[in-house]
Amino acid sequence: MRLLYNIILTISENLLRVFGNFFGSKIKAFKEGQTDVFNHLRQCLKPEKEVIWVHVSSLGEYEQALPVIERLKKQYPDKQILLSFFSPSGYEVKKDKTPADCVVYLPIDTPKNTQKFVDLVKPKMVFFVKYDLWPNYLIKLQKEQIPTYLISGLFKDNHSFFKWYNKWLKNTLKSFNHFFVQDDLSKQVLEKHGFKNVTVTGDTRFDRVYYIAQENHHFDFVNDFKNNQKLLIAGSTWPKDETLLIQYINSSHQAFKTIIAPHEVDEAHVNQIYQQLDKKTIRYTDITDQTNLKDYDVIILNTIGLLNKLYKYADVVYIGNGFGKSIHNIQEPAVFGTPIITGPNIQKFNEAIDLANSGGLTVIKNYKELKNVLDNLWSDENLRHEKAQITKAYALENVGATQKIMDYINKNK
Repeated sequence: MRLLYNIILTISENLLRVFGNFFGSKIKAFKEGQTDVFNHLRQCLKPEKEVIWVHVSSLGEYEQALPVIERLKKQYPDKQILLSFFSPSGYEVKKDKTPADCVVYLPIDTPKNTQKFVDLVKPKMVFFVKYDLWPNYLIKLQKEQIPTYLISGLFKDNHSFFKWYNKWLKNTLKSFNHFFVQDDLSKQVLEKHGFKNVTVTGDTRFDRVYYIAQENHHFDFVNDFKNNQKLLIAGSTWPKDETLLIQYINSSHQAFKTIIAPHEVDEAHVNQIYQQLDKKTIRYTDITDQTNLKDYDVIILNTIGLLNKLYKYADVVYIGNGFGKSIHNIQEPAVFGTPIITGPNIQKFNEAIDLANSGGLTVIKNYKELKNVLDNLWSDENLRHEKAQITKAYALENVGATQKIMDYINKNK
């Protein structure tokens, strides 16, 4: 099976080189990043300084890695942090906006690439995040006896590493010196398969959002816009979410304001939302010092980087893509103590399941349910307060994963 895996990846890499420019912008960016990665490494890494390598798949995993990266920078100022991404959407957004010293695409997991990458970087310590695990890299790291850790890991019995025909994949997990996992189930699964070097630390994303909350950002435009009214913030919305929300905003007689932050902020999509709204609406990028925001009902947040700091102003938050494959980060609003609403597809997210079971998060399946939930929250201040307390308490209970990870590493140097 390993031979077949290597053949498939080698063929894929060659096809990418030849045909990468004929596909969409993300594939093209991935191809260009893959082509230049080793030259970039030679330019940005200082040969006289040791390297700590952190690998993430995309933006979500980056948010989990960031608290650990920041602690590593503080604890090891004499070392340099190498951050690798697999996804173009993560790399392109964060390549110039991270505390890491060097940011690259991870070369495709062929034996040739893994040997070249690890021999060039010579990391003294390696961190993988969640479940973006690449077997040839793990095999090479184990061969070189480089301390390797998994942070915010998640495992289930049906994970590909534990399939009967993937024994070779499961063996690559022996490369990890320690697993820092999010929940007890992950620990039980690993122990069932013979791995005892496991600690339940929780999800490091809670540390990240907690730090953001402590920074206490202030935005005058939101206060001007709210004008002492209740505020709904809809974060990282997709078309299905927007259809329901627009219907509610247009038809509701409740007194509230809305900030919609679509997942895709390209002009065509933002204009589509704008044109469907009957209420007085403004795009964030159109706001000037002369704009009288209290006269508006809706702001479309057509920019990135602000959303997680605005949740503090919300009375209710709707989290997008619950009708898709993966909901957006619910830890961000939870840490500010806000009732949360989302669509039905939350099965992959422990924090969403926990908050739904405790009452802090409400799952809706259609417009009627969305209307009932929002109408009840607007009219019942005690209900809003109760749900807000649940979400905040849950977020605060889960802060501290980064400290547990660093304590273990310091103890086992």
